[in-house]
Amino acid sequence: MWSGPRNVSTAFMRSWGNRTDTLVVDEPFYAHYLDHTGLEHPGREEVIAAHERDWRRVVIALLAPVPEGISILYQKQMAHHLLPHMGREWLGSMTHAFLIRDPRPMLASLGEKLGDFDLLATGLPQQVEIFDYVVRTTGRVPPVVDSADLLAAPEPVLRALCAALGVEFTPRMLSWPTGRRATDGVWAKHWYDRVERSTGFESPVAEEPRALTGRLADIERECRPLYEKLRGHRLQA
Repeated sequence: MWSGPRNVSTAFMRSWGNRTDTLVVDEPFYAHYLDHTGLEHPGREEVIAAHERDWRRVVIALLAPVPEGISILYQKQMAHHLLPHMGREWLGSMTHAFLIRDPRPMLASLGEKLGDFDLLATGLPQQVEIFDYVVRTTGRVPPVVDSADLLAAPEPVLRALCAALGVEFTPRMLSWPTGRRATDGVWAKHWYDRVERSTGFESPVAEEPRALTGRLADIERECRPLYEKLRGHRLQA
């Protein structure tokens, strides 16, 4: 599941992790991303120390057989973690789906967490690259979920996604216990406070879209056509 930051990607991971047939993996390339880029993220050194930094070894782990009784390996992937120097050939061994969010609220939220960042940090250029790769190599359009649709109607959207992926829907995907998980990355304490208190997908809050200014407004203009391209393929529940 290729997502960008400040989406409902962690809640989505909770949803899939609550299935009895699924093992979830939380942002497996994050340590390599931080180590290679030198970016200052919350808990940077702890993330690099606690998780695998070699992207090739991460890929080997992702391609390894799953434990007995598990039929789905759900990868919560941040698209911007797939850096240009990292190989793409392993992507052909995976089934891909995409989680998108309107750039305006995403950028406002990301700005509060990171301060200064560029277009690539949104993950949208990388999502489009991966999407195009999947279409080109498989001849099929992978499922795209808009987070606004998911929050507005979780069950219909999840049913549509499961159907598109060829797996059976289960009501267990609609709710989950509070708290942290052993499968969460060590960065959970910096990013997951809200989802740790959640027991399901939160209803969307009606609010006036926040106007962006300066550099954020510039990035939004760059993001918008990328988002709209993917949104044009979103699942209709």
